[in-house]
Amino acid sequence: MMKYVSLAVLTLSLTACQQEKVIESKSDIRVKTYPQSQKINQKDNFFGTDVEDPYRWLEDDLSQETKNWVKAENEVTEDYLSQIPFRENIRKRLEHLWNYEKVSAPFKEGKYIYFYKNDGLQNQSVLYRKKTVDGKDEVFLDPNKLSSDGTTSLAGVSFSKDGSLVAYQISEGGSDWTKVIILNAEDKSIVGDTLQNVKFSGMSWRGNDGIYYSSYDKPKEGSALSAMTDQHKLFFHKLNTPQNTDELIFGGPQMPRRYVGAGLTEDERFLVVTASNSTSGNELYIKDLSKPESPFVTVVDNMEKNHYILDNDGDRLLIFTELNAPNGRVVETNIDKPTPDNWKNLIAETEQVLSPSLGGGKIFANYLKDATSLVKQYDRNGKFEHEIELPGVGSAGGFGAKKDDKELYYAFTNYVNPGTIYKYDIASGKSEVYKKPEVQFDPTKYESKQVFYTSKDGTKVPMIITYKKGIKLDGTNPTMLYGYGGFNISLTPSFSVSNVILLEQGGVYAVANLRGGGEYGENWHLAGTKLKKQNVFDDFIAAAEYLISEKYTSSEKLAISGGSNGGLLVGACMTQRPELYKVAFPAVGVLDMLRYHKFTAGAGWAFDYGTADDSAEMFNYLLKYSPYHALKPGTDYPATMVSTADHDDRVVPAHSFKFAARLQEYNKGTNPVLIRIDTKAGHGAGKSTAMVIAEQTDKWSFMFQNMKQGYKE
Repeated sequence: MMKYVSLAVLTLSLTACQQEKVIESKSDIRVKTYPQSQKINQKDNFFGTDVEDPYRWLEDDLSQETKNWVKAENEVTEDYLSQIPFRENIRKRLEHLWNYEKVSAPFKEGKYIYFYKNDGLQNQSVLYRKKTVDGKDEVFLDPNKLSSDGTTSLAGVSFSKDGSLVAYQISEGGSDWTKVIILNAEDKSIVGDTLQNVKFSGMSWRGNDGIYYSSYDKPKEGSALSAMTDQHKLFFHKLNTPQNTDELIFGGPQMPRRYVGAGLTEDERFLVVTASNSTSGNELYIKDLSKPESPFVTVVDNMEKNHYILDNDGDRLLIFTELNAPNGRVVETNIDKPTPDNWKNLIAETEQVLSPSLGGGKIFANYLKDATSLVKQYDRNGKFEHEIELPGVGSAGGFGAKKDDKELYYAFTNYVNPGTIYKYDIASGKSEVYKKPEVQFDPTKYESKQVFYTSKDGTKVPMIITYKKGIKLDGTNPTMLYGYGGFNISLTPSFSVSNVILLEQGGVYAVANLRGGGEYGENWHLAGTKLKKQNVFDDFIAAAEYLISEKYTSSEKLAISGGSNGGLLVGACMTQRPELYKVAFPAVGVLDMLRYHKFTAGAGWAFDYGTADDSAEMFNYLLKYSPYHALKPGTDYPATMVSTADHDDRVVPAHSFKFAARLQEYNKGTNPVLIRIDTKAGHGAGKSTAMVIAEQTDKWSFMFQNMKQGYKE
């Protein structure tokens, strides 16, 4: 951003070019001595092979030794970051960029219209309501008042069908363990007791009687943040009764290692339950609530593919499935014959990946076309009506509404356009802008380009590259390469306020759509799982090589970033090709591939990864790429800032602790190796605005400093 001089000076230099103030990187920043990370004599034997794990003690998040280590590491990290001369300038710029009103699409519940709004720098968005479109806004739920530091967040809100009751979940300090509070929506009075120790749960109302929710028994021994969880169960909580009397509806000892989810059809006739033992594939069950004594009926009895029931028209069921359709299709059947051999196509599989939704009596088929959105409208008999005219190439989402609604709202975004909400008339198919954010950023100065590069085995992989128009391809541009590559998750274009910092500095932001993701359906996903996981890393490495060969950047100006499974991606690639990148950001990563399945719900990731206990072949494959084990003594690794949080009970912080300790031990070069450990935060969801700005400030400061980039105001 240009920093303007005073009017007096400007008057004296009308013919001169405007000058940017450049704050140079300090070349003399040194890392304090790393904390002494004790090593223990711990060995595990896998199929006759001994594997050392000298930092196993860091897995105990309750021990004083671990707490002392965390404190010491954070002091080293803060000491380094505090010396970066432009850190405060970046923080102020980010705060300025973030300070704009953010409003969600409205939704009607009972006699009120509800919507979320953040005034700009509020730590958590507030749920408002009003009686009419032009009515007065009223605060309904303000999570900012639940904690003094903004670390308590809303983790889900569900209204009864008539809108008179609402259940909401809160997460404290970013934990996946939540509490559920039920209110009378009219006067906001609390109904009954607060439900405790709820985890990985939706909330589905059965009339006004109560809610269905899912949870585990909280571990009785060890840390609730890291101990393994088992036997996810579906309960029904009747209003004004104690939680310990809640009825077990599904799951339990006879169904171990299940994730159990539930929902009701819009008419509340059918309870639909999905059960899975991994992040891919599920069993499907349905129960007719109009017949109280009716049993659950099995729709799909295996976990080979993904399926869910969209809705019903009386006895007719509308189902989304990947069975015999890796890219997805919509089928219909009758409740009397619900199994796959009776399914008939409504919307057949295409070359694009399908994610359907319902609204206003229509089916909206949201397709992924080379990782960007294409949306078509069908009637409930599968008749094509028209394609929705989107405002550009990017990501569109939110095509959902109640059956009788005449309009719905959707959001559209891409890497240079902030998310704008559109109001869509279902009958005419016309869209109009509903809310456009006022971000201090001019999209017309930037562009995104999709390219297809070749991976190691010849596979063509898409990547979207975003930069300021007129950029010179001379290999000097600071570049951030981001990826994920797992769990059938698709990376689609979306605007990030944080990335403006990079783009304004003449930098390049690149996102590669790696195998393991869902961009091209289940086959693309499977090509990056288990004994094919190396494909994901090869795809990412090839993306880096493409950016360098096409002179977008060079190894001295290239950073790689990813979180969770993406943290594994960064960890694997920086250990396999350390010379290829200058900076690495493995965030909340799965970094110990031999033990990931022994913590919290990690066993459910085995579909993608396999486990070291499966076979000698699987063990040896995991050992080879596991970032913690792949580190080698005396190697010059990129400047690295590992990040995690003390309340991450999804990917426990022990992964990051152990990796950082060994990386500090083995790194021979002068590049700094830091670990940034947030306190009172979890895997990422619900993090306060202040914490996000602080985290992003440190990320860009660390990157620019180690690239000797400096910062232009």
